[in-house]
Amino acid sequence: MQSNTDSSAISGTIRRLQSHIVMREASNPNHVNYRYWQLVQEMAKIVQSIGPPKGSSSPIGRLPTEILAQIFLYCIPEDANWTPAPDLAPMQLTAVCRRWREIAVNMPNLWRRLRLEMGHGDWQQRAFCYDSYLKRSRGRQLSLTLECDNNNWTELQILLQPYVDQISSLHVGLFSGAGSFPLVPADFGGLEELAIYTNGFDPAPALDHIEHSITHLPPNMRSLRLLDVWLDFRTSASLNSSSWAGLTNLEVLVVGLVSLPCLLRLCPNLSSLTMIGVFIAAIETSGQLEHTKLQSLRISGVLPMNSALFGLLGLFDDVTLPNLRIVEVSDIGRWVHKEFKALITRSQCPLESLIFGGGVTTTPQQLAEYVTLFPSLKLVIDPTRSLFLE
Repeated sequence: MQSNTDSSAISGTIRRLQSHIVMREASNPNHVNYRYWQLVQEMAKIVQSIGPPKGSSSPIGRLPTEILAQIFLYCIPEDANWTPAPDLAPMQLTAVCRRWREIAVNMPNLWRRLRLEMGHGDWQQRAFCYDSYLKRSRGRQLSLTLECDNNNWTELQILLQPYVDQISSLHVGLFSGAGSFPLVPADFGGLEELAIYTNGFDPAPALDHIEHSITHLPPNMRSLRLLDVWLDFRTSASLNSSSWAGLTNLEVLVVGLVSLPCLLRLCPNLSSLTMIGVFIAAIETSGQLEHTKLQSLRISGVLPMNSALFGLLGLFDDVTLPNLRIVEVSDIGRWVHKEFKALITRSQCPLESLIFGGGVTTTPQQLAEYVTLFPSLKLVIDPTRSLFLE
């Protein structure tokens, strides 16, 4: 029998679901989540029709488990990991009534995304909560965010050990108290995506550990994002080329001499490359390189640093990119029109989008030439746009 208390709790939860769905534009009939929106509306009507229990189960108690399960899945953020909280799904769903708890606890896909915080409060208590949460995933792929503000890596490694082969996405935030980075990506057998960021503080004490840790990558790794972590690619010779060969997306902050052909040789399957930093093009001695997979190239300098005075001179000279479709540049000073035009001409690429952000100097004549070469080109000039700030 469904109690009035349960019905009230369910009604409140549904109102929050309705608000959540409206914000996500599910009212658009063409939206993939439109059916979920319809289900919640149907559920709301059922709740509104509920009267005091009269010896039999209420309509809400007879709502099919399959519909509840679909709605529960929609409550989980699609693109972010959250710290467990009683007022957020999936924990919120377990506190409504016994039936909802049983359904939620037995849905592994509800427990696949998690943010873990190190360095705040009672770690043992949080570790118990995290472990209980992860156990409910029952072998499903996991997406984790680790926010590290101390060096208690041993405790974290003990917690993660049973799940290393489940973790497919790992975001690691290194904050002021984290002076090391002993995690080795190659130990995570199922890892497909790794992002390391510092939230703006100087990560110098941990840099050596990070550079060492990314020398060898797991065999399934496809995306590597090194945000706020400056790397000198003169050390690229130490990187294991076979383990980097599977990457399809690479985002790096670089410093010093950079050889675009060298980087592309290291990652022959790369389809998207973002380079941000203080760099100039290195002299290439290995001859022309054709890279057939690269589709998106995003480059930014850091004005007003001295290296920006060189623009991108020489960066495009030794590569051919026949599949290049998207190019975005910002904060590099004078645009290397002649070199870039030579690149797209010899590549005969299907360029679709060319974006000039802030800190790039071009001329109307140069822009007109690109439109002549690619009549359907999407040309964007946006002085407020900066890759470095994204």
